[in-house]
Amino acid sequence: MNEQIRNFCIIAHIDHGKSTLADRFLELTGTVDKRNMKAQLLDQMELEQERGITIKLQPVQMQYKGYILNLIDTPGHVDFTYEVSRSLAAVEGAILLIDATQGVQAQTIGNLYLAIEQDLTIIPVLNKIDLPNADIKKVSAEVIHLLGCKKEEILTCSGKTGENVDTILDAVINHVPPPAKNSNKQTRALIFDSCYDDYRGVIASVRMLDGQLKKGDRIEFMRTGKTAEIIDIGHYSPALSYDSELANGQIGFVVSGLKELGNIRVGDTITLEKNPSTEPLPGYKEVKPMVFAGFFPQEGDDYQALREAMEKLQLSDSAISFEPEQSQALGFGFRCGFLGMLHLDIFQERIWREFGIHIIATVPSVAYHVIKTNGEKITVKSPQDLPEPQFVTSVEEPWMTVDLIAPQDFIGNVMGLVSERKGIYKNTEFLSMGTDQRAMLHYEMPLASLITDFYDKLKTVTSGYASLNYDFKNYRKADVVKLDISIAEESIEALATLVWRDQAFKIGKKIVESLKKTLPRQQFVIKIQALIGGKIIAAERLSALRKDVTAKLYGGDVSRKRKLLEKQKKGKKKMLSMGKGKVEIPTKAYLAILNR
Repeated sequence: MNEQIRNFCIIAHIDHGKSTLADRFLELTGTVDKRNMKAQLLDQMELEQERGITIKLQPVQMQYKGYILNLIDTPGHVDFTYEVSRSLAAVEGAILLIDATQGVQAQTIGNLYLAIEQDLTIIPVLNKIDLPNADIKKVSAEVIHLLGCKKEEILTCSGKTGENVDTILDAVINHVPPPAKNSNKQTRALIFDSCYDDYRGVIASVRMLDGQLKKGDRIEFMRTGKTAEIIDIGHYSPALSYDSELANGQIGFVVSGLKELGNIRVGDTITLEKNPSTEPLPGYKEVKPMVFAGFFPQEGDDYQALREAMEKLQLSDSAISFEPEQSQALGFGFRCGFLGMLHLDIFQERIWREFGIHIIATVPSVAYHVIKTNGEKITVKSPQDLPEPQFVTSVEEPWMTVDLIAPQDFIGNVMGLVSERKGIYKNTEFLSMGTDQRAMLHYEMPLASLITDFYDKLKTVTSGYASLNYDFKNYRKADVVKLDISIAEESIEALATLVWRDQAFKIGKKIVESLKKTLPRQQFVIKIQALIGGKIIAAERLSALRKDVTAKLYGGDVSRKRKLLEKQKKGKKKMLSMGKGKVEIPTKAYLAILNR
């Protein structure tokens, strides 16, 4: 049986056609009826369809020429690398997909390294050969330079037209090794993904490494120690298809009916309760969140609903971490950790779409290491956690290794942008030769430079041609201060942020100007201020929305008009002095600062 199984995934840079190629696989193998076929079928979330990007890994089983082909479609964006790494641990081979019009990109290389670490068989494929600007010769040379393979080993296809798609599946059958024969060993299955169903509880996606699982078996989750009975078992096609068992080497799902979300974890090992394995599978390296933001429900009553929503989303996105947090201004909420700004944005959108909860997100920050004067070392994930300056010996911030790929003509622009963001140049590699050379620039940069608008600026200065990949390097000393924002002389905790001292004025100025444009005008003048330790470094004033109190006058002396205006002026002063000058900050003002 194992000889007829092939487990593989598709890895690529974002927008290189992974999901479109997967559609052609489903059509060619007859896995999905033509009447049910639609573009990006494996991107099952509404958000994925709207944005045209893959957010979640998605397994599917196909039958082709007597073989069982288990495919896992993966995301391409750097923020979802953890999804890719989990997919790679469940397969024996990977299709490295490269856009024939764009060539090798930064995330192509990043995902390739992940596949090589797992010792997978790599099948290089050039996609989009039907486009008039496809340059097969040039991109093939880049792939040969990258992989050290032969030219004839590189396959070409068009995911849009279906050209040569059958040759890729043939290559998977011929080159990807079948799973190891471990049917007689004690049962072990690796949980590589999970989701929550309101009726059946947690559905775990598993790769069978040893033995087999059958419907009705009593199972044990080795890391949590929880036991349960298998209610349903089967494979993805891509909808749930039920079977009587999952044998060694197969990929499928297990429904145990457990509804307590902490009992099933991605990376855990499932074994049989009667004849348990003594050694769990290694699982996955614990992912380190890079960007932190506070999430608070707009309505205080939604706190428990928000907790439950986040626990359910954590099942399908195990890269998320969160812990309870309390704010004087915003009440009870959570400090959440993400892999990047897109990851944060997608999570925030899913909270609203899937659970209908309106939230306020604080300004994102990175995790700083702070050494206090008493020698204690703490991790600061929020501006409110930063101790007073007199209690701080030093602050360390995370630095990343950054790979940037861009055409030679834009190298100067890229270097200028990175130097503005405190980047340290390491070296340059050229991926292709000729008149339209492309270079890969290696830098080290502080993560704080990357999490706001760096990617957008990079695309702007390179006319959209550049690509970016980054990975954690180490922690280094930094001169960081807390920037407070005050509106109508009231400090707004959610808008506080940690910034470099030498850029505090520039950032503070941007924030107050942004707030001036987005805050609604009131019946009184609003002072908007950026402060460091009580010292104002930038300020704006939003003029009062003046009601026309003289509209009812139809004649008489001008003193009547002055009298009404003076009365209005005194009323505005009274509002401020009585504390009625508080300003409610709309969500769009928070968003404007997040995207500053």
